[in-house]
Amino acid sequence: MNCKIGEAKSNYKPIGDYIQLIDERNKGLKVTSLLGLSISKQFIKSVANIIGTDMENYKIIRKNQFACSTMQVRRDKKMPIALYTENEPSIISQAYPIFEIIDTSVLFPEYLMMWFTRSEFDREACFHAVGGVRGSLEWEDFCGMKLPIPSIEKQREIVKEYNTIVNRIALNEKLNQKLEDTAQSIYKQWFVDFEFPNKNGKHYKSSGGNMIWCEELEKEIPEGWEVGKLKDISNCLDYKRKPLSELQRSDFKGVYPYYGAMGIVDYVKEYVYDGEFLLLSEDGVNVIDAYGHPSVFLIWGKFWVNNHAHVLDGKDDFTVRFLYLMLKDVNVSDIVTGAAQPKINQENMNSIKIIIPNTNILNKFNLMINPLFDNYRNMKEQIVRLEKMKDLFLSKMTKVEETTEKELS
Repeated sequence: MNCKIGEAKSNYKPIGDYIQLIDERNKGLKVTSLLGLSISKQFIKSVANIIGTDMENYKIIRKNQFACSTMQVRRDKKMPIALYTENEPSIISQAYPIFEIIDTSVLFPEYLMMWFTRSEFDREACFHAVGGVRGSLEWEDFCGMKLPIPSIEKQREIVKEYNTIVNRIALNEKLNQKLEDTAQSIYKQWFVDFEFPNKNGKHYKSSGGNMIWCEELEKEIPEGWEVGKLKDISNCLDYKRKPLSELQRSDFKGVYPYYGAMGIVDYVKEYVYDGEFLLLSEDGVNVIDAYGHPSVFLIWGKFWVNNHAHVLDGKDDFTVRFLYLMLKDVNVSDIVTGAAQPKINQENMNSIKIIIPNTNILNKFNLMINPLFDNYRNMKEQIVRLEKMKDLFLSKMTKVEETTEKELS
């Protein structure tokens, strides 16, 4: 068989030829596990208020079925879509279309989900959504989008290689969470429970360490410790931030992370900061969590930050690692302003009340947690490299048919 490489795309097939809509309702309320769908293409536990809601009208989703949202694709620049992999069924809002593959011996569900994960897929979905009502993607346009479909054996091989990377990322993230939990536990023991080791190596407070009453905090703190504000132990470097408008279109798709309020937004060719810093979300619906703790990120290297995240550095013996652990344990609900758009402005951030320990205890703490954070940082760097490998792997899915055609020619 002779086939030119340039003809490979002739084997791209419309998604709609391989899927069918499913509309199974929760009659009899047999299923109780309620899920939502995130913009990151994952199922999440629903937090919707369902009091007085007819749960029989919710849709049942089963293993190897997909749920998606075609609404506001243009606004979000992404199409929320996820593959359900659990053995037990769940229910999801009737607003979400649910579909399944007609013949899984021809198209493998995990292979299709890989295609949906590609940034190029989201860009194409956004392009089609331009003409939709409120930037929504019409179902017919979604079904008309195409993808390469190699042999089922090739699909399984691709999925296996991809999952090797994904599973390694998940393992590293799990290990990193354990490191962070350990460091946070030590912080709480020393600076919340005041059970840091005394000169005899015993727990300070429970061994009769001197405590004094603090009127400002309305509780006892170790003798010699003080109450201060975040600005006393940190430097705010917001003045170095630069708006994205200073970047040219050609500056994107670089190697330096570009951070917003909730993490990395993109990669660019220029950077503003270089070193280890703490980012604290300035505004957005997730500026604080359910417990009132601020959203903070410990980052390092060369990067760009927009005006939606504060940038902090440690002052004197107070490292950004200490600031990170401390702020994850502080309730800042009382300093958040704004209703529609919650915000922690710079003045309020700097006024956050904190306990200032003596230098000797602080230095001992730093020596104890630094090895944990060194491992944490190494693991994070591995994750970044693996994420780039994953993205590269996804971007090469379009080459699958070229390879297959070469083998057949």
